[in-house]
Amino acid sequence: MRSRSFLWIILILLPAIVLAGSHKHVKHKYWTSKYDRHFKKNTKHYFGPGVDWHWFKAQGIAESGLNPKAKSTVGAIGIMQIMPSTYKEILLKKPNLGKIEEPRWNIAAAIYYNRQLYKRWKKKDISVDERMNFTFASYNAGFNRVLKARKKLRDEKNEAPEAINSWDKVSPFTPSETRHYIRRIDELMQVKADLNKS
Repeated sequence: MRSRSFLWIILILLPAIVLAGSHKHVKHKYWTSKYDRHFKKNTKHYFGPGVDWHWFKAQGIAESGLNPKAKSTVGAIGIMQIMPSTYKEILLKKPNLGKIEEPRWNIAAAIYYNRQLYKRWKKKDISVDERMNFTFASYNAGFNRVLKARKKLRDEKNEAPEAINSWDKVSPFTPSETRHYIRRIDELMQVKADLNKS
């Protein structure tokens, strides 16, 4: 009888065990390190040395699987899937950037743009712990769309005022693509403690 129970437990848990083993976190050798120097350099430049550059590599994985030739159906380009119109706006402030198709400039522009979004969320009193999710959600869906999601939460749920500063509370009011995008980045960042930080 015990062996049958054990067998059922194994059969129930097997899919979860297989999926857990196949998850390729951001530091996994599956993901190329070819662009790491650009992620490191630009993260340090725009966010300072205290921010883990792997967040932006994880974003690049979520955007394109680190494919520099990626082009979306709506016209987003490169590793970080930047829209040409957004790139033109960035060039007004950062005219020394090269072509959008070049990985180093694509990554630099995206991290710069993330920094601008991050600062906007700081002004909205989003805590440091929550700010990166709001930043990435804005990168994906647009800043105003995430603002509207916060307003919708406040108007529909009668939550405490601070609830609009919690990604877990706001996320159900964002597009499903954005929720999946944030989950993907968060999953990629779940690295084992024994991996080196480089």
